[in-house]
Amino acid sequence: MGFQPVLAEPDLGQHVTEDGTFLQRWSQATASHSLPADVRDEQRKLREAELIVFQFPLWWYSVPAMLKGWIDRVFSAGFGFDVIDPATGYTRKYGDGLLLGKRALIVVSFGETEAGVGPRGRSGDLDSLLFSFTHGTLFYTGMEVYPLHAIGRADDLDEDRVAEELSRFSDRLLSLGDETPDYYCPARGGDYIAQVLRAEIAQGRNDLAIHRQES
Repeated sequence: MGFQPVLAEPDLGQHVTEDGTFLQRWSQATASHSLPADVRDEQRKLREAELIVFQFPLWWYSVPAMLKGWIDRVFSAGFGFDVIDPATGYTRKYGDGLLLGKRALIVVSFGETEAGVGPRGRSGDLDSLLFSFTHGTLFYTGMEVYPLHAIGRADDLDEDRVAEELSRFSDRLLSLGDETPDYYCPARGGDYIAQVLRAEIAQGRNDLAIHRQES
């Protein structure tokens, strides 16, 4: 696509020379539809989609820089965050937001074995490694996120394994409607007091999975 991933002054549109903080002017640019055309086009795609698939290699235990830059620009103030509900005055986040009702599937490949990014793997649990993306980005904006589609030992893929992985992914997509997305505790569902999970939920645990609603 040639998408430019660096958030900079052009993202403020016609508000670039006005007074105010960067975030204030950025939110105004979102509201006045004066964000750059490439950003507005990506936001349109997100608004129109029912399912969004994010496919990337695990890069230094996170998302690659290009994807992070895409998030930085496309999830703009007033679109991805700082979205105010006019009826209540509350900020819509963590299970609410402009992308409420959308579903997301993450397809992530990595050089480790799947056991190596498992619950006791030396690289850390994959769900925990990507918590900032699944919970802090996608769920934050209102999306429901399906369990990760992981492709281990990606550096060693030969033709047979490529065919195997393509078949497995195709089967996953075809049956996705029968799956239940992971769902986290929403911001205003009563599970948190002063932004901290209530003590009686998942007692004695401090791992990131406590924020899943089924915990």
